[in-house]
Amino acid sequence: MTWYGAFLCGGSLGALVLLAQPSRSSGTAAAQAAIDFNRDVRPILADRCFRCHGPDAAARKRGLRLDTEDGSRARLRSGLRAIVPGASHESELIARITSTDPDEQMPPPSLNRPLDADQKRILAEWIDAGGEYAQHWAFVAPRRAAPPPVRDASWARDPLDRFVLARLEQEGLAPAPEADPATLLRRMSLVLTGLPPSPEDTARFAADRSPGAYEREVEHCLESPRYGEHMAATWLDVARYADTFGYQSDWDCDTWPWRDWLIASFNRDQRYDEFARDQIAGDLVPGATRDQRLATAFNRLHRLTNEGGSIDEEFRQEAIADRVGTFGTAFLGLTVECARCHDHKYDPIPQRDHDGLGAFFGATDEAGTYAYSHRSTPPPALALPTTEQAAELARLDAELAGAEARLARTIADRQATFVEWRSKTPAVVVAPPVLQVPLDGAIDGPGAGTGAGSPARATLFDGDSGVSVEGAPALGRADPYSLAFHIRCPDTRERATVLHTSPFTIESDPQGYQVLLADGRLAWQVVHFWPGSAAAIRTREPLPSGRWIHVVLTYDGSSRADGLSIHVDGVRAPVEIERDTLDGAATARLFQIGFRDRDRGFAGGALDDLALYDRALTEPEIAELRTPGSGAASSGLDDYFTHAADADCRAAREALHAARAARSQFADALPRIMVMAEAPRPRPAYVLKRGAYDAPDFERPVGRDRAIDALLPYDPSWPHNRLGLARWLTDERNPLLARVQVNRLWAQCFGRGLVATQENFGLQGESPSHPELLDELALDFAASGWSNKALLRRIVCSATFRQSSDAPAELRARDRENELLARGPAFRLSAEMLRDQALHAAGTLVEQLGGPSVRPPQPAGLWEDAGATGSYVPDSGAAAHRRGLYTFRKRTSPPPNLLLFDAGSREKCVARRLPTNTPLQALVLWNDPVFVECARELAALATRAASTPRERIEFALRRVAARDPRDAELEALEQLWTRERARFGEHPEAAAALVPAAEPDPGLAALTLVCSTLLASDAAVMLR
Repeated sequence: MTWYGAFLCGGSLGALVLLAQPSRSSGTAAAQAAIDFNRDVRPILADRCFRCHGPDAAARKRGLRLDTEDGSRARLRSGLRAIVPGASHESELIARITSTDPDEQMPPPSLNRPLDADQKRILAEWIDAGGEYAQHWAFVAPRRAAPPPVRDASWARDPLDRFVLARLEQEGLAPAPEADPATLLRRMSLVLTGLPPSPEDTARFAADRSPGAYEREVEHCLESPRYGEHMAATWLDVARYADTFGYQSDWDCDTWPWRDWLIASFNRDQRYDEFARDQIAGDLVPGATRDQRLATAFNRLHRLTNEGGSIDEEFRQEAIADRVGTFGTAFLGLTVECARCHDHKYDPIPQRDHDGLGAFFGATDEAGTYAYSHRSTPPPALALPTTEQAAELARLDAELAGAEARLARTIADRQATFVEWRSKTPAVVVAPPVLQVPLDGAIDGPGAGTGAGSPARATLFDGDSGVSVEGAPALGRADPYSLAFHIRCPDTRERATVLHTSPFTIESDPQGYQVLLADGRLAWQVVHFWPGSAAAIRTREPLPSGRWIHVVLTYDGSSRADGLSIHVDGVRAPVEIERDTLDGAATARLFQIGFRDRDRGFAGGALDDLALYDRALTEPEIAELRTPGSGAASSGLDDYFTHAADADCRAAREALHAARAARSQFADALPRIMVMAEAPRPRPAYVLKRGAYDAPDFERPVGRDRAIDALLPYDPSWPHNRLGLARWLTDERNPLLARVQVNRLWAQCFGRGLVATQENFGLQGESPSHPELLDELALDFAASGWSNKALLRRIVCSATFRQSSDAPAELRARDRENELLARGPAFRLSAEMLRDQALHAAGTLVEQLGGPSVRPPQPAGLWEDAGATGSYVPDSGAAAHRRGLYTFRKRTSPPPNLLLFDAGSREKCVARRLPTNTPLQALVLWNDPVFVECARELAALATRAASTPRERIEFALRRVAARDPRDAELEALEQLWTRERARFGEHPEAAAALVPAAEPDPGLAALTLVCSTLLASDAAVMLR
């Protein structure tokens, strides 16, 4: 039997180990004579009727629309009307819901969702009263309401209390008494920082009877760095933050710098409207700072794949749809994603609005996948140098600028020498290539062979096989080089790979340089990560097909598109720039000609005499390559002189090359994070038929000039980009931004929002329990500077929050969810808070702020069992004792102790964790290595602090519960210690297994078990 198996809970100890949350049910509705459309009628219509008779035109049956007043009154093809105002007996709606004929009855019996008698009565009475519609409460701007009159005005500490008290008095209830100081301090500290107060804090507060003592503790918590960490923990769920990309490979990605930004944003109490703006469009704010650009990583925290065969556009559209859904849930509290494939079936969100939002979030030059053959950060990416690295980068930039200036001076100084040199009619000599591939029938196999023509021998490619060249130099983006070859193009416009230097291809994978044909036009690209980080050009005109031409491609090592050139038959070809964003390593790792794995090769094309040179060839050299002896007569002799003929200029160029190489090598090694950036030429966007990535409706283009019209029309003066969308969102007329955040903060304090469905303020969500209070707080929130701290200060200082959570059984039965707020909050701590509290009680919590994610101990083999890449190697020492929000989050194998307490996998935006109660949660609290270690450390701490078993138990309970022990608790725990001390005395090997030591210590082992019991008790796991 294990050390914990012999212990059974019973008697007075049962209260300590109670883990179940209070059960949930709807609160009692206020008894009102008049039927309210939004409160009473719309929920029935939305739940039972709108699927077939709502906003979605494609799903609408019989042409009947019940989500609008005009639609409900329209005469149907039968001549009847669904609603005849004032006459329920003439209304077809009533006839259908009261019919017993299965062919006439609505909703259809096949749905198995009939209306009950009360719902039928409500609809009939509403129609008889005139059947008037009202706009859904969430789509109407908040309205000011004076705090209502109440009988016991002295109870209120804040105007918000009067809204709560008025409802209670209406229900015939009274608020609960104020909680005792220790309970109140622990509650407030957990709500604001996610950590309990120390025993010293509790004792000090209990002894402080001076005015403002509680308010001072509130300020202490709001100013603590722990506040920002706790606030961030909730937003990480919303932002679907994880440390891996997800999907099958689920490779690591460094996203933690965004988490650091998030914590800092909360700690400095950034205005919430700016907080939202910066995450949506911080890069587009005029004069955007590094932090504002970093904030936009919020939009890049979705899943990505690098699986072979992945279709880039498919996963790009998946990413866009994820951003749209996250935007809707996080900031609007709406299920916008339900309009991806069709008009929303309940809310007034047409598919066009969904795809219009997608146009904002899709105007980024990005791939839909990440690379398989290298670990580069998918661009757009932001470099994040430390202060020291930034200083070094500035020094290297200065050296590079100096080298460029010295080259310019040298060229100017050597002008007279050049004139003299030119007067002697010099010969143009092309230095030997660093790589030469004759390509004289180099391929064996069907479809490959020697091509006829000029040159007489060449390699004809079949598209599936090709030439792999060994020993090619590993040229990088700071290296100048040139390629020369003869090419004969096939008579086709299909995309083809002529040559490349990367081992594998999905759209984002190529790195190095590559030559492509598309629509007959030749593309010359130096790539870090396509398409967001590359220098690329292509010819304006197609290359001629069916005949041999000579091509020379040059690159000057500048990382700029204007440093690329294409020469066709000795003449510089007009080109257009495809990309000019190269900002990362572009080192060639192999050299393949005519084919590429999982790509279309140069089928039907032929190449000959390929040569690679280690500098950018000049016009005379290119002419000389094509026609020996013609170089000296060509233009550009000055370039040839400064590049090849003059020793001083060559030395200056070599110095410039060295400066570029040093700068590139250093910059390429800097840490980077995925962010947003507008594409120079955003791709056109369309409504996607059925939401399918490959089914754009070209007759329904969408621009970036519309968001959700049902909430607020888009002002034409706003920019047609994400910054304009942010202005639409934060406009004072938008009815949802402030409401949604106020509700989120209320839920943080009470465990339940004023709108219980935090993620859904639409027609399928719940109505607010206190609508006037929600509106008043939302208006105050916006008017007072969008301060999260100010709003939380109001809430935790209110009389409503300060109530005791104790309540008589009849009140709990009547209002189990505490919707009426007749008592203080009571809910289970989050997964992260449970772990943090255990570490805090044990004295082992490391309160380091920010930094990379850590890997605390977890059961071995979980990653492997999930088929995930890599093996979990747990951290030790300080890293294993960081707060829960820093725990490494792998999407395909989330941390088990967090997952079992409803933390989720972070694959999608989650605005509200749905609590569960399972036996596995108790097993975590008893057996998880982290909690066992905490119990062990707490026992050791208590042993050092006190001398008798009872005193040690008192010490441990104070650290866990943040209050004085009760006599019944001490008695039960002391009995437990006595019993377990005797058992461990009989079984010293069990004591040694629980508390390793040179000599088994039965007393310490028994105290460890007592501490484990405390950490799993109601006093620990519940906020009350």
